[in-house]
Amino acid sequence: MPRRIIVVGGTGVFGERLVHEIVARTTLSITIAARDVARAQALADALGGAPRVLAARLDARAATPDELCVLGGFALVDAAGPFQGGKARLAEAAVAAGLHYTDLADARGFVADFATPALDAAARAAGVAALTGASSTPALSGAALAALTRGWRRIDRIEVAIAPGNRGAPRGLSVVRAILSYAGQPIPLRLQGRAQVRPGWGMLARPVLPGLGRRWLALCDTPDLDRPAMEHAVFRAGLQLGVLHLGLWLASLAVRWGWLRSLVPLAGPVRVLAGLLRGLGSDRGGMLVLAQGIDGDGRLVRARWSLVARDGDGPVIPSLPALAMLRALEAGRVAPGAGVAEVLDLDAIAAEFAPWRISTTTDRQGMVPLFETALGSRLAHLPAPLRAVHGPGFRMLRGEAEVAPARGALARWVAALVRFPRRAGRVPLAVTMTAEPDGSEVWTRRFGDAPPLVSRLHPRAPDVVEEAVGPLRVRLALEPRADGLTLRCVGWRLGPLPLPRALAPRSASVEGVDAAGRFAFDVPVALPLLGPIVRYRGWLVPDDAA
Repeated sequence: MPRRIIVVGGTGVFGERLVHEIVARTTLSITIAARDVARAQALADALGGAPRVLAARLDARAATPDELCVLGGFALVDAAGPFQGGKARLAEAAVAAGLHYTDLADARGFVADFATPALDAAARAAGVAALTGASSTPALSGAALAALTRGWRRIDRIEVAIAPGNRGAPRGLSVVRAILSYAGQPIPLRLQGRAQVRPGWGMLARPVLPGLGRRWLALCDTPDLDRPAMEHAVFRAGLQLGVLHLGLWLASLAVRWGWLRSLVPLAGPVRVLAGLLRGLGSDRGGMLVLAQGIDGDGRLVRARWSLVARDGDGPVIPSLPALAMLRALEAGRVAPGAGVAEVLDLDAIAAEFAPWRISTTTDRQGMVPLFETALGSRLAHLPAPLRAVHGPGFRMLRGEAEVAPARGALARWVAALVRFPRRAGRVPLAVTMTAEPDGSEVWTRRFGDAPPLVSRLHPRAPDVVEEAVGPLRVRLALEPRADGLTLRCVGWRLGPLPLPRALAPRSASVEGVDAAGRFAFDVPVALPLLGPIVRYRGWLVPDDAA
């Protein structure tokens, strides 16, 4: 007799797609469980009805182990979101009933809090698996990331993006509520090596996505932001139509400014508006996972996995990791216990793409570190502490600086504008250097408790780099020596406008090695007519050595 699956929320946007997939592509029997039993029965009848497809009334948030035992089966799938703010009560009931459990949750808090010691112990004792997140994120994005970075020594950066086509985008009320739940709300994440907070549906971007062209994207609150040992992690999603994407961004300002507590009460009108615009845009959507770090050979690399769904097939994707998970559970390939549904590899999920117009591509490319681009083979002749500081990938350094600030009022104003340190004396110094995909590097310097000084350096020519602080750009000639490196200012500009060289900053920064064998620096900056703006000197070591 075929084994039976209980799909809770089987009449919802993603649950119904999963039900169709189970019926069409497996021999499993299925019980469609929903609060609206008449709707569940109509779907069951359309799919062939009893004995293979049954319908049952069930409240996902109040179900008991006894109710689940009556329904029978060997596994339960929760597709009844939204999961934002929810608890794993249905998982606890399923485990108590001796059922395997998985869900389509992509809510960051739900996934993070899911695998409690109590749930894990109960699942192991019952010999069942309880796995959350069997959807586009974190299961599919995590599987793609694992495939891209297999064998790497370190992952410095991940960026994930989902961009559905407007004509195929799901518009269920739970989907709309999920998006509105974090729009404008503070989202903690790590950027450039430090913990930061950004507003939900902020960090607007409009990149070119493979197979899709330019798409609007904005920050979303998902489990991918909690991946361990990640110094830079961003997850963005987008609405194809600018009027919807930017309209939601504008509405999110009301939450950011404290005028509204949440946009969730607007879910109904937003859903109606999105429905009125359903016929615009395209039916092509996609997904992108980008990783950057150090491979097994110690090289700086960038890898990218992209997916394109054509002809409106994109909305089926969130249900396919759950289908792959059910196959794995049926085959006994999943160990008992509670956790996140990242036990699936990419091939297992991608195998479910076969009936659909879904294609994927993977590409990898080496990246040349900034100073290696500028200095070439001469970088290898610098002292070891300098090579370590200017090496590949993400670096975090700590040390100490002695600061001599500007003296005159106008010089102090210029120093404050650039965010140079303004207090004299010795202060702790923390520096992060992050390689960017375009070959540039972002340097963030933190002098004690002063606001960070952030600049971006680009390679411009042999022996020349350009450092940008806001719109101000300064060209630095590199002069390597056996005992160190000098960076001398040779020009400057304001955006695209060249500035008189006679008025350029007077700066000849020196990098070397101190008596303790540490990376040492001396950075004097002065302006004609104004005199010294700042001078800071000291030492740095890699953060783990500090």
